[in-house]
Amino acid sequence: MVRIWNKVVEEGIAFPQEEFLDEVSGKEFFASQTYCGVAEDTDSGEISGLYILHPNNVGRCGHICNASYAVRSDKRGLHIGEKLVNDCLEKGKEKGFGVLQFNAVVASNIHARHLYERLGFVQLGTIPKGFRMKDGSYEDICPYYHEL
Repeated sequence: MVRIWNKVVEEGIAFPQEEFLDEVSGKEFFASQTYCGVAEDTDSGEISGLYILHPNNVGRCGHICNASYAVRSDKRGLHIGEKLVNDCLEKGKEKGFGVLQFNAVVASNIHARHLYERLGFVQLGTIPKGFRMKDGSYEDICPYYHEL
């Protein structure tokens, strides 16, 4: 899980995190989530993708959750992300959340955006220059939500 997560962080085009996880920090990070889902290749036993699910806020907004997804680069295009998002929608509801909100989907991440929209997510608008890319340029972000 740490390797897959760190690869997305290294790519610098999707996750806001800039620090890599190691074995210790990765264990703490994943353990701190409300839920972690994994997609496992049943033939090889290797993890092909994962997601984290956690509250997006506290108190009166504590019913809103947030999630992040990562699929191994050599497994992209196999609909693993779709399976992870669908599982996350179910788990979010099971965990008592009422809304799944994505705060910062990078505008150029068209594959993710098309998937979210196909699955019923609604774009809330656009935040100009809300994401600093790895090369230092800024890209718009698009918040999305889905009622659970």
